[in-house]
Amino acid sequence: MTTKIAIFKKKEIRKIIHENEWWFVIEDVVLALTNSIQPKGYIKDMRRRDPDLTKGWGQIATPLEFETTGGKQKLNCANTEGVFRLIQSIPSPKAEPFKRWLAKVGYERIQEIEDPELATKRTKALYKAKGYPQDWIEKRMRGIAIREELTDEWKNRGVEESREYAILTAEICNATFGMTPAEYKEFKNLNRENLRDHMSDLELIFSMLGEASTTEIARNSDVQGFDENKKAAQKGGEVAGSARKDLEKKSGKKVSTSYNNLGQLNDTQKLSDDAEEDDNV
Repeated sequence: MTTKIAIFKKKEIRKIIHENEWWFVIEDVVLALTNSIQPKGYIKDMRRRDPDLTKGWGQIATPLEFETTGGKQKLNCANTEGVFRLIQSIPSPKAEPFKRWLAKVGYERIQEIEDPELATKRTKALYKAKGYPQDWIEKRMRGIAIREELTDEWKNRGVEESREYAILTAEICNATFGMTPAEYKEFKNLNRENLRDHMSDLELIFSMLGEASTTEIARNSDVQGFDENKKAAQKGGEVAGSARKDLEKKSGKKVSTSYNNLGQLNDTQKLSDDAEEDDNV
């Protein structure tokens, strides 16, 4: 699944592609509209006040898996139609602007389905607005394309999405850099942020090499299922890891750096961990 973070009036709203449309985390929507310090409690009170909402809750709320600071968790989400129903039960002056925002987000998704290049253009524009240099953006976009090619290969070879993707990604990352994604994020002092959005040019290049090598090995060896793909991931990561070590030996400088971009970039747009695109790191 593709996960991202959208921004409404400086409030983060996690969203995820499910069945070819955006689904939004209900707690985030409630928080954005009410500023409640306990959105879960607000939702309970809202359902208590509106029996019809409770009656149709099973059609509105769908548990979908997200990567959180506490690991992978299933969070109740609603699609655009469901969120519009929720808004009816939330007395808020932000309701009307939120409806317009929601309609725009949904429309953008329809546009992206019809013309996938629009999604790429929007992602580039977001990185540019954040203050990333153009040469870094080009590497990041290439990395996204390589990642998508790899996950498509995994899907075609019997790997289940989400949990198994994360495990295979960790194998590649560990073999490439000597750290799992979780360890790498700790090394860079990151929490919910997308790891690759805080990588240097060289870190991005070796990430791409590890994933492109894994795709090539899996394809040429015709591996099937999780176990065989795990071995391919280890081998692909080892290709990048060997190249990294060779460069470090000859240059006398480590590729992995603890530097991150926190506080260095503009806050005009928020980029997600999902990677986005489904980085799972």
